Amino acid sequence: MPCVIITGFEPFGGESINPSWQAVNKLGDDLIAKHRVIALELPCEFDRSLDVLYKAIEQHHPVLVLCVGQAGGRSEISIERIAINIDDARIADNANTQPIDKPVIEDAPAAYFTNFPIKRMLVDLQKSHIPAAISNSAGTYVCNHVMYGLLHYIAEYEPQLKGGFIHIPYLPSQAVHHHGAPSMSEDTVINALKVLITAALSTKKDVKVAAGTTH
Repeated sequence: MPCVIITGFEPFGGESINPSWQAVNKLGDDLIAKHRVIALELPCEFDRSLDVLYKAIEQHHPVLVLCVGQAGGRSEISIERIAINIDDARIADNANTQPIDKPVIEDAPAAYFTNFPIKRMLVDLQKSHIPAAISNSAGTYVCNHVMYGLLHYIAEYEPQLKGGFIHIPYLPSQAVHHHGAPSMSEDTVINALKVLITAALSTKKDVKVAAGTTH
C-alpha cells in the first residue's frame, strides 16, 4: 500500500508540548485517500532533524512528505511556499546549537519552492472553514532547515516525491500562557492535515487564485 509520511516536532523553546506532534501523532496508521499515514517525530535540532527524516524516507519510500511545525503567534494554517538556504537561529535548538548565517547545505541553491499544489490546498482548507493562508517565509530556524533539506533531497534524488511544510498555531492550552496569542484546536488541526494530504495526493495541476501579500 502506498504511504505518506507526516512529521511533527518535539517541544522546544520552553514549551511542554508541540502542537505539531500532538496532531500528527493522532494520524499515525490512518488511511487517507487510500494511503497509509506514517507519523514521525523529528528532534528540534539542526544537526539531527534531517538525518531522522532522510532515514524514514529511505525506509518507507513515501509518495508524499508533509512536515508540520509550530508557529506561535500565527492565527491560521500557514502553507509554506519557499525554503531558503540559511540557518540563523534566534534561540538555541534542543541540542544547544545556535547556527548564525550558515547555509543549510553547502554549495546548494539559495532556495527551493515546494512542489505541493499550495493554491488547491488553500482553497480546500477554506472550503472546509479552516483559516489558512500561503506563507512566503518558513523562518530561519529548524522548520525552514527541515523544509529546505526535504526539498533539496527531492531535487537531488526523488523528483517524483511530493514534499512541503506547514506551520500551525498554538493549541489553546499553550495560548493561555501567551497573552493575546491566537490558537487553534487540535481537532481543527487534524482535520486540516487530512484536507491537505488529500488535496496534495489528488491534484495533478494546481489552480490559479490570488493568495499573495503586499508586504
